[in-house]
Amino acid sequence: MHWIFFDLGSTLLDESAAVRIRIERTVEKLRGTTQETSLEAFTAMMERAARQDAHPYALVMGLLGGAQWEPWPKGLVYPYPGAKPLLEHLHGRCRLGVIANHATDTVQRCGFAPYLDVVVVSGEMGFGKPDPRMFTTALERAGCLPQEATMVGDRLDNDIAPAKRLGMKTIWIRQGWGGKAVPASEDMTPDRQVDTLEELGALLIQ
Repeated sequence: MHWIFFDLGSTLLDESAAVRIRIERTVEKLRGTTQETSLEAFTAMMERAARQDAHPYALVMGLLGGAQWEPWPKGLVYPYPGAKPLLEHLHGRCRLGVIANHATDTVQRCGFAPYLDVVVVSGEMGFGKPDPRMFTTALERAGCLPQEATMVGDRLDNDIAPAKRLGMKTIWIRQGWGGKAVPASEDMTPDRQVDTLEELGALLIQ
């Protein structure tokens, strides 16, 4: 039976509220300083940065003279409406897993645990993607070969490239800031790409 591994952030979990609040707080913090900018200008810089770099916030803050970063807002990340229905529909038709840079309790808190056969997260491992050990550990726990597995994620650098190097099939879901990137090499060019979980479901359930 084929395995499908999912990333979490901006793949199954919607981070847009957290990103928006972080940008708003950053712009407010910069008001009255030499790095002062508008919300519109900061967002436009993020848009441009996301096309060339996987860490647009870091790049923009560097362009603004190394201003102090606003911490990532906690508690503002939620499952996309289509996430659980997709997992529920796939459950039993194929084997499902998660490979993600998240805390150990994330899949439980989000209600994904009943649908997953393997979970590998950075909070457990002590390191994170794109370290290939995240992927080889998941494959070992699944007892499957790379060619028997598909990786679904929003990040070309963290999800697509390391999975492709191992021989896994890859699907790039272009949600969040990671979805604005441009593949810069063959390694980062996914086998398939979709824009939403609904499109992903239609692709996987054929």
